[in-house]
Amino acid sequence: METAIRGRLSLSPNTVFNPKPGEKRSLCRGPCINRGILMAISTTGPSKGGGILEKPVIERTSPGRESEFDLRKSRKIAPPYRVMLHNDNYNKREYVVQVLMKVIPGMTLDNAVNIMQEAHYNGLAVVIICAQADAEEHCMQLRGNGLLSSIEPASGGC
Repeated sequence: METAIRGRLSLSPNTVFNPKPGEKRSLCRGPCINRGILMAISTTGPSKGGGILEKPVIERTSPGRESEFDLRKSRKIAPPYRVMLHNDNYNKREYVVQVLMKVIPGMTLDNAVNIMQEAHYNGLAVVIICAQADAEEHCMQLRGNGLLSSIEPASGGC
């Protein structure tokens, strides 16, 4: 493969290939989109077999961005929502515990019992805090199993 690459492109080991727009010997077929990427090709010696490619040097194409961390930081994180369990006079306590364990991923027996008791004595209990889409799904599953449930923003208000 090493000789095939060098034969087609007339590159020697350790040559840095940086195509210019419209250059005939470009690695790209059609319009070259990744012109900001430098490729360094090297081999370990004149032996047969494949050469070792050095890690490509990537130029920054977005001014103002210093790192991937800044990209992640700039993405907005969806605000968390609480899934609330309301007390009702219809479902037995054991059934409520079973539904909580079935619907909520990772729910332990102890946590389910504590949530059920809090809802029973206080009229309301927080089941889980998660993203809005997950909270809506959990709420619908609880309701689908006959429990009274709602969601609200975890920050405290609308």
